[in-house]
Amino acid sequence: MLDQGAPPQDPTRPAPTSLLGGLMRRKPVERLVAEGGHGEGGTLRRSLGLWQLTMISIGATLGTGIFVVLGDAVPEAGPAVTLAFVIAGLTALFSALSYAELAGSIPVAGSSYSYAYATMGELVAWVCGWCLVLEYGVSVAAVAVGWGEYLNELLDGTIGVTIPAALSSAPGEGGIVNLPALIVVLLAMVFLLGGARESARANTIMVAVKMCALVLFCAVGFTGFKSGNYADFMPMGMAGVSAAGATLFFSYIGFDAASTAGEEAKDPKKDLPRAIMLSLIIVTALYVLVAGVAVGAWNWTKFDGSEASLAAIMNDVSGQTFWGTLLALGAVISIASVVLTVLYGQTRILFAMSRDGLVPKALGRIHPKTGAPRLNTVVVSLFCGALAALIPLGKLVDATSIGTLFAFALVNIAVIVLRVKRPELERTFRVPFGPVLPVLGFGFCAYNMFSLDTVTWVVFGCWMAAGLVFYFSYGYRRSRLAVADRTS
Repeated sequence: MLDQGAPPQDPTRPAPTSLLGGLMRRKPVERLVAEGGHGEGGTLRRSLGLWQLTMISIGATLGTGIFVVLGDAVPEAGPAVTLAFVIAGLTALFSALSYAELAGSIPVAGSSYSYAYATMGELVAWVCGWCLVLEYGVSVAAVAVGWGEYLNELLDGTIGVTIPAALSSAPGEGGIVNLPALIVVLLAMVFLLGGARESARANTIMVAVKMCALVLFCAVGFTGFKSGNYADFMPMGMAGVSAAGATLFFSYIGFDAASTAGEEAKDPKKDLPRAIMLSLIIVTALYVLVAGVAVGAWNWTKFDGSEASLAAIMNDVSGQTFWGTLLALGAVISIASVVLTVLYGQTRILFAMSRDGLVPKALGRIHPKTGAPRLNTVVVSLFCGALAALIPLGKLVDATSIGTLFAFALVNIAVIVLRVKRPELERTFRVPFGPVLPVLGFGFCAYNMFSLDTVTWVVFGCWMAAGLVFYFSYGYRRSRLAVADRTS
């Protein structure tokens, strides 16, 4: 006798997606590209050319390591900090090659999050996107803290006053709230609300100022160069160089910012790879040059505890405060451009994740007049501003580095996977030497990750656990691919 209580099976209806199948579901490249620019209630505007894209990447990268982190890295590596910059640069280079290939093949706003979604499935994409939230969001806060330090140097050199420590330092560092750090994030938010084109123009001006400031430092600092400062080149051994390299990798965060502008670029397939590689070459050359001059002009032991070290070097070498004050002005402007461009990248990554349903749809809503995701920008800015105002710089730097290294490692894997799964896909740039360089890129990222301290790993583990809780409680059921599975 038939069981009358069981509903008839529809042989044409696909079987329910298993948990593992849901975690592994991939978003086709063609669909990613077709949805490019589209958000809730409008579309992003394609207004950025090669020059603007390159300036976005340079703006997001150049300045953080030299103006902010150099004083922390030199005590770890000594004069060999120049070698640490090279090691960090090589790590970035291998990953940049992979980014360039994927950006030319999948020119969308989500950067490595979208690349992972197309190659390794939804769970890996979520993990990568969650790492990018850590990378971009926390690095904005870290750079904003450094901006406040140079603002005090500028105020001291011009009007002879500084912002009290209670209002310019985070709790735990003798302060109540870091007000300057909060202010620069909110100023960047105002620019971003005006749209991508207006933000790119402001960034280009600020990038020109920062490059001139660093060239000026080299010119003045070289007059006090002493070869004897390089006598004890590697006082902490290779372990110190490795630790400094892991810290200085923070300096290269941002070269991938152009890839987050994939849906606002005029010719993304050609211009994105070029912008990524060109920006990394320019930034690395300036970093090594400035670090070399800085250590040559100042004995490495003097860097310990120095916050605005480049300005202090110029004052020491020249015997007057004018040059240091001028550099502090350049640093205030240039570090602001890092805040602006990195904050831009963060909003575009969340925009892509919102479009896929993994975070609330409201974060993908586009303002009809400016073409910018307004609510997204405000939420991200307030979050980053709160971090900048309340968390010490050192904790922010290491947390940013580990999140970035993890995301970059996934990008190197994604290149290999996409070549295997989609060999016929059009690629305007190809990583040379087949899978060898992506494998090296993955290895360098892993090496630098394991050079970070235990506390950083604990923070990273807690961050990833929180992300997985959010994904399984929200994103897993609400993703557009999951909805399509249930309604097909």
